[in-house]
Amino acid sequence: MSGSASYTVTHDDAQAIDDCWNRIGVHGDKSCPLLAEHIHCRNCSVYSAAATRLLDRYALPHDRRDLSLAPVDSDVVTRSLLMFRLGEEWLGLTTRSLVEVAPLQPIHSLPHQRSRALLGVANVRGALVACLSLVELLDLEPGVAAVSGARVMPRMLIVAAKGGPVVVPVDEVDGIHAIDERILASASQSAAKYTRGVLPYKGRSLRWLDEEQLLSAVARSLS
Repeated sequence: MSGSASYTVTHDDAQAIDDCWNRIGVHGDKSCPLLAEHIHCRNCSVYSAAATRLLDRYALPHDRRDLSLAPVDSDVVTRSLLMFRLGEEWLGLTTRSLVEVAPLQPIHSLPHQRSRALLGVANVRGALVACLSLVELLDLEPGVAAVSGARVMPRMLIVAAKGGPVVVPVDEVDGIHAIDERILASASQSAAKYTRGVLPYKGRSLRWLDEEQLLSAVARSLS
Protein backbone atom coordinates (compact mmCIF):
# COMPACT_ATOMS: atom_id res chain seq x y z
CA MET A 1 0.00 0.00 0.00
CA SER A 2 1.48 3.31 -0.98
CA GLY A 3 1.15 6.14 1.52
CA SER A 4 3.99 8.44 0.58
CA ALA A 5 1.76 11.44 -0.11
CA SER A 6 -0.01 11.18 3.23
CA TYR A 7 3.14 10.42 5.19
CA THR A 8 4.83 13.54 3.81
CA VAL A 9 2.35 15.63 5.80
CA THR A 10 3.77 14.24 9.04
CA HIS A 11 7.40 14.36 7.94
CA ASP A 12 7.23 17.93 6.60
CA ASP A 13 5.34 19.08 9.68
CA ALA A 14 8.11 17.68 11.84
CA GLN A 15 10.80 19.68 10.07
CA ALA A 16 9.92 22.78 12.12
CA ILE A 17 10.78 20.81 15.26
CA ASP A 18 14.45 20.37 16.10
CA ASP A 19 14.82 16.58 16.06
CA CYS A 20 18.07 16.68 18.02
CA TRP A 21 17.62 13.02 18.99
CA ASN A 22 18.31 12.14 15.33
CA ARG A 23 21.37 14.43 15.09
CA ILE A 24 23.22 14.37 18.40
CA GLY A 25 21.11 11.97 20.46
CA VAL A 26 20.73 8.19 20.62
CA HIS A 27 19.82 8.02 16.91
CA GLY A 28 22.65 10.39 15.91
CA ASP A 29 26.31 10.78 16.83
CA LYS A 30 25.57 10.74 20.59
CA SER A 31 27.47 13.99 21.13
CA CYS A 32 24.68 15.65 23.16
CA PRO A 33 26.03 16.76 26.56
CA LEU A 34 22.71 15.83 28.19
CA LEU A 35 22.96 12.13 27.28
CA ALA A 36 25.22 11.38 30.23
CA GLU A 37 22.49 12.66 32.56
CA HIS A 38 19.39 11.29 30.83
CA ILE A 39 20.84 8.05 29.34
CA HIS A 40 18.15 8.10 26.61
CA CYS A 41 16.54 10.98 24.69
CA ARG A 42 13.03 9.97 25.74
CA ASN A 43 13.96 10.91 29.32
CA CYS A 44 14.90 14.44 28.28
CA SER A 45 12.59 17.45 28.59
CA VAL A 46 13.59 18.59 25.08
CA TYR A 47 12.16 15.38 23.59
CA SER A 48 8.95 15.68 25.63
CA ALA A 49 8.54 19.34 24.67
CA ALA A 50 8.95 18.51 20.97
CA ALA A 51 6.33 15.80 21.22
CA THR A 52 3.95 18.13 23.03
CA ARG A 53 4.37 20.80 20.33
CA LEU A 54 3.57 18.20 17.70
CA LEU A 55 0.36 17.23 19.51
CA ASP A 56 -0.59 20.90 19.87
CA ARG A 57 -0.87 21.11 16.10
CA TYR A 58 -3.74 18.65 16.05
CA ALA A 59 -5.82 21.18 17.99
CA LEU A 60 -5.21 23.93 15.40
CA PRO A 61 -7.19 24.45 12.16
CA HIS A 62 -5.88 22.20 9.41
CA ASP A 63 -6.12 21.97 5.65
CA ARG A 64 -9.32 20.04 5.02
CA ARG A 65 -8.02 18.23 1.95
CA ASP A 66 -8.85 14.53 2.04
CA LEU A 67 -5.71 12.54 2.85
CA SER A 68 -7.33 9.23 2.06
CA LEU A 69 -7.25 7.34 -1.19
CA ALA A 70 -9.83 7.99 -3.89
CA PRO A 71 -13.41 7.18 -2.79
CA VAL A 72 -14.78 3.81 -3.77
CA ASP A 73 -16.85 4.01 -6.94
CA SER A 74 -20.49 3.07 -6.39
CA ASP A 75 -20.31 0.66 -9.33
CA VAL A 76 -17.42 -1.36 -7.89
CA VAL A 77 -18.53 -4.82 -6.77
CA THR A 78 -16.00 -5.21 -3.97
CA ARG A 79 -14.54 -3.03 -1.23
CA SER A 80 -11.07 -3.46 0.25
CA LEU A 81 -10.87 -3.94 4.01
CA LEU A 82 -7.81 -4.42 6.17
CA MET A 83 -8.61 -7.10 8.73
CA PHE A 84 -6.84 -7.01 12.08
CA ARG A 85 -7.23 -8.28 15.61
CA LEU A 86 -7.38 -6.54 18.98
CA GLY A 87 -7.55 -9.02 21.84
CA GLU A 88 -10.10 -11.63 20.83
CA GLU A 89 -12.00 -9.39 18.41
CA TRP A 90 -11.46 -9.19 14.64
CA LEU A 91 -12.13 -5.86 12.97
CA GLY A 92 -12.17 -4.50 9.43
CA LEU A 93 -11.28 -0.98 8.29
CA THR A 94 -11.44 0.35 4.73
CA THR A 95 -8.00 0.72 3.16
CA ARG A 96 -8.80 4.25 1.99
CA SER A 97 -8.47 5.45 5.60
CA LEU A 98 -5.02 3.89 5.99
CA VAL A 99 -1.55 5.06 5.01
CA GLU A 100 0.32 1.81 5.63
CA VAL A 101 0.95 -1.08 7.99
CA ALA A 102 4.26 -0.75 9.82
CA PRO A 103 6.34 -2.86 12.23
CA LEU A 104 5.67 -2.29 15.91
CA GLN A 105 7.75 0.57 17.34
CA PRO A 106 8.41 1.60 20.96
CA ILE A 107 5.77 3.99 22.32
CA HIS A 108 7.06 6.81 24.48
CA SER A 109 4.59 8.13 27.04
CA LEU A 110 4.16 11.84 27.61
CA PRO A 111 3.61 13.83 30.80
CA HIS A 112 0.16 15.33 31.28
CA GLN A 113 -1.65 12.98 28.89
CA ARG A 114 -4.56 14.70 27.16
CA SER A 115 -6.88 11.72 26.91
CA ARG A 116 -7.14 8.12 28.04
CA ALA A 117 -6.79 6.98 24.42
CA LEU A 118 -3.49 8.81 23.86
CA LEU A 119 -0.66 6.36 24.51
CA GLY A 120 2.14 8.76 23.64
CA VAL A 121 4.29 9.13 20.53
CA ALA A 122 6.21 6.74 18.31
CA ASN A 123 9.19 7.47 16.12
CA VAL A 124 8.22 6.66 12.53
CA ARG A 125 11.12 7.22 10.13
CA GLY A 126 12.49 10.01 12.28
CA ALA A 127 9.17 11.81 12.80
CA LEU A 128 7.23 11.81 16.07
CA VAL A 129 3.71 10.54 15.43
CA ALA A 130 0.88 10.48 17.95
CA CYS A 131 -0.06 6.97 19.07
CA LEU A 132 -3.62 6.09 20.10
CA SER A 133 -5.27 3.05 21.66
CA LEU A 134 -8.10 1.59 19.59
CA VAL A 135 -8.90 -0.63 22.56
CA GLU A 136 -9.76 2.51 24.53
CA LEU A 137 -11.58 4.25 21.67
CA LEU A 138 -13.72 1.20 20.88
CA ASP A 139 -14.29 0.15 24.52
CA LEU A 140 -12.75 -3.28 23.96
CA GLU A 141 -11.44 -5.70 26.53
CA PRO A 142 -7.64 -5.38 26.74
CA GLY A 143 -5.40 -8.38 26.25
CA VAL A 144 -3.95 -10.52 23.51
CA ALA A 145 -5.77 -13.69 22.55
CA ALA A 146 -3.58 -16.77 22.37
CA VAL A 147 -3.20 -18.24 18.89
CA SER A 148 -1.94 -21.82 18.95
CA GLY A 149 0.42 -23.02 16.25
CA ALA A 150 0.89 -19.60 14.69
CA ARG A 151 3.51 -16.89 14.95
CA VAL A 152 1.67 -13.68 15.77
CA MET A 153 3.36 -10.41 14.81
CA PRO A 154 1.87 -7.23 16.35
CA ARG A 155 1.81 -4.28 13.96
CA MET A 156 1.10 -0.57 13.86
CA LEU A 157 -1.51 0.87 11.54
CA ILE A 158 -0.73 4.37 10.27
CA VAL A 159 -4.14 5.99 9.91
CA ALA A 160 -4.84 9.06 7.77
CA ALA A 161 -6.53 11.26 10.38
CA LYS A 162 -7.70 14.79 9.59
CA GLY A 163 -4.93 16.56 11.46
CA GLY A 164 -2.20 14.25 10.17
CA PRO A 165 -1.37 10.55 10.35
CA VAL A 166 -1.52 8.77 13.69
CA VAL A 167 -0.43 5.27 14.62
CA VAL A 168 -2.46 2.62 16.41
CA PRO A 169 -0.95 -0.66 17.64
CA VAL A 170 -2.82 -3.88 16.85
CA ASP A 171 -2.22 -7.45 17.98
CA GLU A 172 -2.31 -9.08 14.55
CA VAL A 173 -2.96 -8.22 10.89
CA ASP A 174 -4.67 -10.78 8.66
CA GLY A 175 -4.30 -8.78 5.45
CA ILE A 176 -6.32 -6.83 2.90
CA HIS A 177 -9.42 -8.56 1.55
CA ALA A 178 -11.83 -7.55 -1.21
CA ILE A 179 -15.34 -8.01 0.21
CA ASP A 180 -18.42 -8.25 -1.99
CA GLU A 181 -20.56 -5.14 -1.51
CA ARG A 182 -23.62 -7.38 -1.20
CA ILE A 183 -22.04 -9.07 1.83
CA LEU A 184 -21.34 -5.69 3.39
CA ALA A 185 -24.89 -4.55 2.68
CA SER A 186 -26.23 -7.60 4.54
CA ALA A 187 -24.06 -7.03 7.63
CA SER A 188 -25.91 -7.33 10.93
CA GLN A 189 -26.56 -4.08 12.75
CA SER A 190 -24.52 -3.44 15.87
CA ALA A 191 -24.76 -1.00 18.76
CA ALA A 192 -20.98 -1.16 19.26
CA LYS A 193 -19.09 2.14 19.00
CA TYR A 194 -18.04 3.34 15.56
CA THR A 195 -19.32 0.16 13.89
CA ARG A 196 -21.17 -0.14 10.57
CA GLY A 197 -22.09 -3.77 11.05
CA VAL A 198 -20.98 -7.30 11.88
CA LEU A 199 -20.50 -9.99 9.26
CA PRO A 200 -19.15 -13.54 9.12
CA TYR A 201 -15.91 -13.99 7.21
CA LYS A 202 -13.49 -16.94 7.11
CA GLY A 203 -15.19 -18.48 10.11
CA ARG A 204 -14.89 -15.27 12.12
CA SER A 205 -17.28 -12.63 13.35
CA LEU A 206 -15.88 -9.47 11.79
CA ARG A 207 -16.71 -6.01 13.14
CA TRP A 208 -16.75 -3.58 10.22
CA LEU A 209 -15.69 -0.17 11.53
CA ASP A 210 -17.23 3.11 10.42
CA GLU A 211 -14.12 5.01 9.31
CA GLU A 212 -15.76 8.46 9.41
CA GLN A 213 -16.93 8.06 13.01
CA LEU A 214 -13.62 6.50 14.03
CA LEU A 215 -11.51 9.26 12.46
CA SER A 216 -13.68 11.88 14.13
CA ALA A 217 -13.08 10.16 17.48
CA VAL A 218 -9.34 10.15 16.75
CA ALA A 219 -9.40 13.89 16.09
CA ARG A 220 -11.29 14.53 19.35
CA SER A 221 -8.73 12.50 21.30
CA LEU A 222 -5.95 14.74 20.01
CA SER A 223 -7.65 18.09 20.56
